[in-house]
Order: sequence, then C-alpha cells, then structure tokens
Amino acid sequence: MPFAMSTLATLTPQPHAAAMPELTRRCRALAQSAGVNVTPLPELQVIRADAPTDILPTVYEPCLCVVLQGRKQTELGQERYVYQPGHFLVVSLTLATRARIIDASPTQPYLCLRVSLDLGVIASQLATAELVREPSRDGRGLFLAPMNAPLADSLLRLLQALDQPGELPVMAPLLLQEVQYRVLVGPMGQQLARLVETGGHAQRVARAVEHLKRHYEQPLRIADLAAHAHMSPSSLHHRFKELTAMTPLQFQKQLRLHEARRLMLGEGLAAATAGHRVGYASPSQFSRDYRQLFGAPPRQSVQAVIGGTR
Repeated sequence: MPFAMSTLATLTPQPHAAAMPELTRRCRALAQSAGVNVTPLPELQVIRADAPTDILPTVYEPCLCVVLQGRKQTELGQERYVYQPGHFLVVSLTLATRARIIDASPTQPYLCLRVSLDLGVIASQLATAELVREPSRDGRGLFLAPMNAPLADSLLRLLQALDQPGELPVMAPLLLQEVQYRVLVGPMGQQLARLVETGGHAQRVARAVEHLKRHYEQPLRIADLAAHAHMSPSSLHHRFKELTAMTPLQFQKQLRLHEARRLMLGEGLAAATAGHRVGYASPSQFSRDYRQLFGAPPRQSVQAVIGGTR
C-alpha cells in the first residue's frame, strides 16, 4: 500500500515571519552540538542535525515540534508527514513512528524546538476555551499545521524567559500554558480538542497507551486492557489502530524493542538479558523481532551505533 502524503503543500502559511529569525537565532545558540540539547526547562529541548539521516524507528511522547530550519519526515503507518520551517507537528499521545532528517548541513543545520505537552493542562483549558465544537471525526494521534503569529510569539517569550533564570520557576509554567493554549485555539485546535476530551474515544485510547507503557513487559490481554480503558475489545482495537496506526500488540512489541535497545546502549546489557528484561521468553524471537524493526540483529545494531559515536 503506498504512503499517503500529508497535505503540507496545501497548507496556507500564517503571518509568523516576524518572530522566526529570533526564534532560529536563539535555538541555534542553545543547540551547540548535534542531537538533543537540553535547556534549563525540562519541558523545552532543541534538536539539531548537521546532515540528513537514515529513516529509523522512534517513539514520540506527547509534544509540540516546531521546525525552524531544515526539513524532517515522519511516518506513521502508511502516512508520511513532511514538515519544514514555519510548520509544527503535534503528537497528542505516545506513538511509535519512523523518522528521518531530509534537509540539513553544517552551515544550515536542522533545528527543531520541542515542547513537552501536558495533556491534563490542555484538557482543563478545553473546558474554558471558546471553541466552536464540531462533530468528532477519525484521525491519527498527530497532526501537522502552519504556525501562526500568536503561537510564534508565545514560543519566543518562552525562549526569552531563559535569560532570567531567577524568574523561571514563576514564569515558565505560565508561558508553557500559553504555548499549549495557542495550539488549542489555533488552526488544528479542533483535532487536538478531540484527542484530549475527557471521556472521548481518543482519551480512552490514550489511557490504554499509558497502561501499556507502564506494563509493557507483562503479557498482553486485550480484554483486560479494554476494561482498563472502559471500552469493548472490538472498539479498543478499532480506535487504537485509528489513532496509532497499529494494534495494541504491535504497539507493545515496539515499546519492548525500544526499551531493550535503550538497555543495551545505555546500560550495556547483553541482548538476551535485555530481551528477557522487557518480557521476551525466547532470545531467538527477540532477535527476530529486533532485526525486523531496526534492520540488524541486536549485537550488530548496537555495535554500529557505538562505532558511529567514536
């Protein structure tokens, strides 16, 4: 089945140009090296890449990703999202995707401002925000949209607040709430509202996702997961795949394999030990699943990453 390209080309850019140069300048100053650059705010990170990358499996936590320079491609199921300067991607629940940087160089690095989203805060804002409610419609747990001036300005104020570290404990929560509010009342706010609305199908699927994240190493029983989400098994299966582009079992497998990779790279665990730790009873099955996802057996894959960082 061919990929469904996102409608990036048809999006109408909003007037945000005034803030873009300063946003880019500040992010480049914060991102002194390739990779994920932390800031004094745990919820705020700047991602930099100096060259295009191969497409790799990755897990996204709920976040707002604003591209300031370069381009990136994210694949969710059969859909492909390409985002470039002036556009943002919202991930409303934990998702297993594939992604790659497609436009970056040492002189013009890929720069992305990533802001963690607090879905509880957004849900409370939804209760008071003046939104014209529309009927619920199908869709994925992420979406792409052009950035408008209010969102760009709120992001700039958030970055400027880093200049006054003594004020961050007071100002940062307010500014983070403003950023999330601007997304909620922006061009794709209806889709975000549907995904966080208390009692809705999407919110129940998100509950199932969080349960899988906490108990990924345990055997999966769909009936128990559906009961936890207050859904029937058939409804959970349908809605889960609608939002995440995979079944609960496929999602659990990806969580297990990503955690095993982290254990091997970060803690030096052997493949068999890591596989057992994340719930695999058979080392050979773990090796087959790992190779299918990451393109190489565990040991070879880990050695390639370690060798590439030397």
